[in-house]
Amino acid sequence: MSDSDFGISSKIVLAKWTDRFLAWLIDFIIISIISTSIIFASFGTIDYDEDAILTESTQYIPTSILFFAYWTILEYKTGQTIGKKILNLKVTNIYGDNPSLKGIIIGSFGKAFLLPIDVVLGWILTNEKRQRVFNKLGDTLVVKIKIPDNTSDISYSKD
Repeated sequence: MSDSDFGISSKIVLAKWTDRFLAWLIDFIIISIISTSIIFASFGTIDYDEDAILTESTQYIPTSILFFAYWTILEYKTGQTIGKKILNLKVTNIYGDNPSLKGIIIGSFGKAFLLPIDVVLGWILTNEKRQRVFNKLGDTLVVKIKIPDNTSDISYSKD
């Protein structure tokens, strides 16, 4: 018997780079608003003078930590962030199953702290799985979730 005999598909649909970027952008906007609100609530308004560069660099670390926590927690618990949920994307391991915590941490670290390098190297060194460098290191993929076209075949029963 094959996997298809049990209703299991061996086909994994990889997410497009554009969908992944849009999901990231949604997450970036959400976390940036939260981070900025926390920083302003903690430190008040920021005067942009000669210390502006220092101020911006000191905001980078706590904001990146917030991004890292956001991606790690949501992707490990549900496989999806808010952006991924909106675009029907999900993080899986390379077999389409739930990823390991280690894989999620590695991928989240790349997104939170080294994203430009991670993306550029991912495009240059890309493989058939559309993985960023840190996705490769963590053995994770971003896949497109298929929503059934025909819901009339679904039956519901009560317990």
